[in-house]
Parts: sequence; C-alpha cells; structure tokens
Amino acid sequence: MKHLLNGITILTALILLNGCGRTVTRVNPDTVIDLSGRWNDVDSRAVADEMIGDMFTARWLSEHARVSPGKRPVIVVGLVENKSHEHINAATFINDIEKAIVRDGNIRLVVAGEKRNELRRERADQQDFASPETMKKWGRELGADFILQGSISSIVDAYKRDKAVLYQVDLQLTNIETNEVTWIGDKKIKKAIRN
Repeated sequence: MKHLLNGITILTALILLNGCGRTVTRVNPDTVIDLSGRWNDVDSRAVADEMIGDMFTARWLSEHARVSPGKRPVIVVGLVENKSHEHINAATFINDIEKAIVRDGNIRLVVAGEKRNELRRERADQQDFASPETMKKWGRELGADFILQGSISSIVDAYKRDKAVLYQVDLQLTNIETNEVTWIGDKKIKKAIRN
C-alpha cells in the first residue's frame, strides 16, 4: 500500500510539473501578435514605414531637388521623445525610420548621438594606431541638410474592464541651416482592449 501511495504521489507530481510547462513557438517576425495592447514591434514598423513614405512624397523633396539639382538630401535622425504613458523604446522606432530611409536610397542618412561619438572615437584612435595609408582623416564627415525629430504620445480612456489607447507619433523635418520646418507628419494607432 505504501508503494502504491508513493507511486501515485510521484505520478501526480510529474503530471503537475508537465502541465505547468511553458510552450514556445517560433513565428515569422512579420506576424502580428498583440498580447497586451501596448505599443509593439508591429506598431513601430508600420508607423515608421507609413510616415517615411509620406515624407518621401512631400513637397520638400522636390523643392530640394530644384534648389540643389543632382544632390540627394542628407538627413540625420535626432531625438524621438517618448511622451506616452508606457515605456516605449524609442531606439527601435528610430532604427525602423533609419532602415526605411536607407532602403529607399533617394535620401542620404548620417548617424547621430552616441553612434556618431563612437565613430569619432574610432577616428581618433586611428590617428595614433592605424597606418598612414588607411587612417581616416578628420573633417570629412558628411554634413546633414535636415534633422528629423519627433515624439510618441498616448491618450488612455478606461472604464471598468474596457480600455482604449490612442498612440500618436509626430515627426518634423527641419532644415538645419535655415531652421525652416519643411515637413510635418503624424500617424495615429488606436487600440481597444478588454480585460
């Protein structure tokens, strides 16, 4: 009887442990999965692609071509502030924007922020440690014509188990030399969530 009781205990423990296991399934990165209703990778990519598409067809680009024939405009992506109610990694959104710009090929992109500082540190190291033939020179950086900046905001409306979240991304393209705002774009995503 004692052996039977031990066997049942062990079998029950194995069933419980097996039933509590986690299942992980690999899916295509383009698959839309919205578990929490929060801002996610699909939102980031879709907003970046749509806004950049709008920016590429706006009047500022043809005006630049008229003023500077044969020269592609140079853009630096500046700060995109997270002003929303939740943690949003703005760096992934900025990376999506930069990818869209580079993929298009009609606009040149230069790096900003810490990436630029890292390049400058590497160039400084080369002055001491690289051969004269391969050393990269100072003062050859490509100056940007425009800076793209913006914000991600949200508005939350909730009652009992229902919640609606509106995300709004605003971007602004500014001529660095003249401070003229040459393009403004916005994109909204609204999500209805029931708990």
